[in-house]
Parts: sequence; C-alpha cells; structure tokens
Amino acid sequence: MPGMTMSTPRQPQFFQLYQPQPQVLHDELVTGLQATQAALSPKYLYDALGSRLFEAICELPEYYPTRIEAALLQAHATAIAAQLPRGATLVDLGAGNCRKAASLFESLAPARYVAVDISVDFLHNALGCLQREHPAMDMVGVGLDFSTELALPAQAGEGPRVLFYPGSSIGNFTPPEALDFLRQVRAAAQGGGLLIGVDLVKPANILEPAYDDALGVTAAFNKNMLLRLNRLIDSDFCLSQWAHRAFFNREQSRIEMHLKALQDVTVRWPGGQRRFSAGETIHTENSYKYQRDDFDALLRQAGFSRTEAWQDAQGWFAMFWAQD
Repeated sequence: MPGMTMSTPRQPQFFQLYQPQPQVLHDELVTGLQATQAALSPKYLYDALGSRLFEAICELPEYYPTRIEAALLQAHATAIAAQLPRGATLVDLGAGNCRKAASLFESLAPARYVAVDISVDFLHNALGCLQREHPAMDMVGVGLDFSTELALPAQAGEGPRVLFYPGSSIGNFTPPEALDFLRQVRAAAQGGGLLIGVDLVKPANILEPAYDDALGVTAAFNKNMLLRLNRLIDSDFCLSQWAHRAFFNREQSRIEMHLKALQDVTVRWPGGQRRFSAGETIHTENSYKYQRDDFDALLRQAGFSRTEAWQDAQGWFAMFWAQD
C-alpha cells in the first residue's frame, strides 16, 4: 500500500574469533601423530561433515545422552527456570544446530542468545532460521575455540550470563582441564551461572554401544578425522586401513575413542611420516563419566558456592545449575 514501508528483518551478528594459523595447526597435528601414543584433539572431529554426523549420532537409539538430557530439561523446566536469572544473556557453548538452547527460550526468556562454536560456518543457517522464529531476540554467533581459552567478545553482552554447556561435552576435558575450564566459565558468567549436562558412571554395556553403534555412524564420525587430516597436512591416510574402536576405561572412568590400524601402515605427509604397526591406535577422544557427588565437588572447587542438580530415574545423566 502507498506510504507503507517494510522493515528489514533482524539478522544475527557473526564474529569469527578463531583464526587457526596453518603452520601452528600443522605442527600441533604432526606432533600428535608422532607421539609415542598418537593422539589428536577431539575438536578436529568437527568439520562441516563431522558436525552433521554428530547430529545423526544424537538420533541413534544407543546414544542415550541427548534423549535423557532433553527429557530432563522438559520435565524440570519450571524448577530450572526458578533457579536461573530471567532476562540474562544465554551463552550456548558448542551450539551446533542451536536446538537444545532454543528449547529453553520459553522458560528462561533470555534477553540475548549467543551461540558459540569453533567455527561460525555451521552456525549460519541454524542461527538464521532461529532468528526468524524469534525476531525480537538479539542473536550473536561466535566462532571460538573455547577449549583453549573462554574469552567471549564484548558483543556477548554485559550483565549476568547463563552459560549453557549441554551434551556432557565437559567429559572431553581431563579432570584438571575441566577444573580450569569451569573456573573460566565462572568468570565469564558475570554473576549469572552455568547450566551443564553431565554423563554419570554406568555399566560398560550401556556406555560402549553409545560410542560404537550398530549402524556405524560413530565409526564414520571418527574416521572422518582422517579425511580432515589429509586436507590439513596433506597426509595420505587410507580409510580402509583403519577401524573405529571405543571402550570404557574403568580405571580412568572414561570412554576412549581410537582409530586402530588394521595392518602395518606408513602414513606420509610433506616432510615427515609415521609407521603404525597393526593394532596400534590414534587416540581421538575421551569422554569422562562422573559420580554426581564428584562433579558437584568439582563445581565447588571451581568457585561455585551454590549448586542444584536434576537426574533421571535410572541415574544415568544429570543437569547441574551452578552459581556464586
């Protein structure tokens, strides 16, 4: 109609703070491959394909954490919301497709949503769709490797923040690393707090299939790291020479994921190589499992003085809220 103007739909802001230096990245990967026990950071599992494969893992019948966590958030939404500050900034660590955090919008009513992942590339479409669903909410996408340092940009907003770290991703850190990370979270919360999903200790016959499913999706997720290595350091890994392996290390209370050489193989890259004997592995991920009281103690050691927890009837998984 004459005289009417169309307002421009609000768009999320995007900030790519993680800028890997090719030589530093190359050296880190080569050092990991050449270690006595070859080991690589699990962050290298999450390129564009890896992120989509992980989404598929979350749909698998064996992978209980996603279902139980979602059920806990739904069943205890009122109680959780009563603990958290309303109108705070919701900071979603390892946001992925953003859907877990979006399920909290109605109960928490955040003033701003900040989605943090190692790269904003995977966030663009998800955050754009979410912005259209919630046009009044300020949304920000941040590319940040928070496994190294949790340094949020000024655009994450002032005032209290609710940091949301679902999926038991805290298990990827060793306990000392987890303590250091939780201390950084407490500082970044600015008087708010942390809502975190934690996988609890349970029998190996429940844990191991969650990381080695019958369909082979987790195997593809793990082996995709070799394709990424080929791109990043120009190596010549051949996927058919490697197999996925996952097991519960009871002594360390962690699931370990490895890639196992099926035969003697020499992997080459410009300027170097590594010979792997049949059965030798590359350690690609840990997922530590906690007793509820032990994780509560870890939160308090990190400086949180008030904690609350909700868990399922089987005691498989817990959601913790922690604040000063």
